[in-house]
Amino acid sequence: MARKIMFKDAINEAICLEMARDESVILLGLDVAGAAGTDQERDAWGGVLGVTKGIYPKFPDRVIDTPISESAYIGAAVGASACGMRAIGELMFSDFLGVCFDQLYNQAAKFRYMFGGKAVTPVTIRTMIGAGFSAAAQHSQSPYSMFAHVPGLKSIIPSNPYDAKGLLAACIQDDDPCVFFEHKALYTMKGEVPEEHYTIPLGKANVVQEGKDVTIVALARMVQVATQAAKALAKEGIECTIIDPRTISPLDKDTIFSSVEKTGRLVVVDEDNDRCGFATDIVGMVAQDLFRSLKAAPQMVTPPFVPVPFAANLEAEYIPNAAKVQAAVRKTLE
Repeated sequence: MARKIMFKDAINEAICLEMARDESVILLGLDVAGAAGTDQERDAWGGVLGVTKGIYPKFPDRVIDTPISESAYIGAAVGASACGMRAIGELMFSDFLGVCFDQLYNQAAKFRYMFGGKAVTPVTIRTMIGAGFSAAAQHSQSPYSMFAHVPGLKSIIPSNPYDAKGLLAACIQDDDPCVFFEHKALYTMKGEVPEEHYTIPLGKANVVQEGKDVTIVALARMVQVATQAAKALAKEGIECTIIDPRTISPLDKDTIFSSVEKTGRLVVVDEDNDRCGFATDIVGMVAQDLFRSLKAAPQMVTPPFVPVPFAANLEAEYIPNAAKVQAAVRKTLE
């Protein structure tokens, strides 16, 4: 049995292994080293939630504290990656991606296409998503659907420590720009993770469990919510398949479609907004390509179309929960 470590430690380990394996891998971000330009102890922070703690002493020449300018250091990460490095840019909160969106959407994503395949940009942007900490509307969003919309960008959303390590290693090795979304509520989640280096292919979904009645598709923290709901439904005799896509661009449509063809029912659980979002995309594809296989209208369990509330009671109502998933599953069985 593999040892159990936390989600955030699995990410740290993946970065260390890749930096040891490949000298072109560098890490840039705010306080990833800590105390730069002062007489204080270096490695004092390890990022906003300490995910990169301990990496600076191992690779002091390749862990770089940056000014508080997302457009500057994400642009630097993109530029370095276009010139032979494999940069990891740590962007504290995904909410701040708007500040440096041009560097990703209009530059990194298009280089390979614009230069006839001769240019590669192996940059990985790590960033946090998710509500549940009363961090309010500007620090609690999950905007990964925006990046799945952009041709040339890869969007990766792990749901457990094992996947976090393997998917991040795959991103760093990938020659295309990847945006790696880490749900902050999962950082202390423990799971079995091998000590050795491994990768998980981008674009390959994980079938968390098999069931004959309903297919549930969920991402990140919502995989745990879906699993909780499925356990309760099993006591009623309702068997659910749960699929974790892991990556939404590329997307493993085949695994999702194969399951829906068997069950005839679909529920998508997503913490992102439903308008033009991941849940809407999955439902649209299934309705278009598998309409005759459906026994009921697909259901989406998503937040209301409002900013994330600050008040804890309102935020709890905002986030999809197991009870809402159970209700959606029952609706497909009416």
